[in-house]
Amino acid sequence: MNPSTSPSPLQDPHADAEPMGQVTAPATVRIERLLPGTPERLWSYLVESDQRALWLAGGPMEPRVGGRYTLHFKHEDLSPTVEPAPAPAELCSDGDIGEHGGTVLEWHPPQRLVLSWPEPAGAPPSQVVFELAPAEGDRVRLTITHSRLASRNSMLSVSGGWHTHIGVLVDRLAGRTPRPFWSSFQRMKQAYEPVVTAAWR
Repeated sequence: MNPSTSPSPLQDPHADAEPMGQVTAPATVRIERLLPGTPERLWSYLVESDQRALWLAGGPMEPRVGGRYTLHFKHEDLSPTVEPAPAPAELCSDGDIGEHGGTVLEWHPPQRLVLSWPEPAGAPPSQVVFELAPAEGDRVRLTITHSRLASRNSMLSVSGGWHTHIGVLVDRLAGRTPRPFWSSFQRMKQAYEPVVTAAWR
């Protein structure tokens, strides 16, 4: 991978889509969104199982540093639009993601949550940082930074995956019918592929 100290914006081919994430360092992707609400409200969507299940995955999380969490991914439940899951070879992941878990590394409600994130094939865990900060008016800036990714495939999978999951959250907060997950993920995987691939050369 070619290290770079300056962020590389990932250009979205869809003019009306949300802003793309950035490759901010080797094996690191960062995505930001402005969301309606307060940090306290958005914090519940990160740590409470029933709220998190609306956009990412449900599952218990111990509210302390060193606590354990488990995520139960059910992508088919994120939208009322029913779509078949892609074949495993099309998911751009080194392993199957149905249920996984890790450790709470930092717990600072309602501003910062840091989790270890399992990597496939026995690789050391990667790390996900969630940050919430007041922005303009009644909006909150959500920043998700996923670092220490083990491979190009892992980086591509989480880039497209986080972008799509956050899109579902945006729909939920706006009171819209959530977008279908799998077709959105496939489109975003294609959008992220050129820069992610270049970062691993």
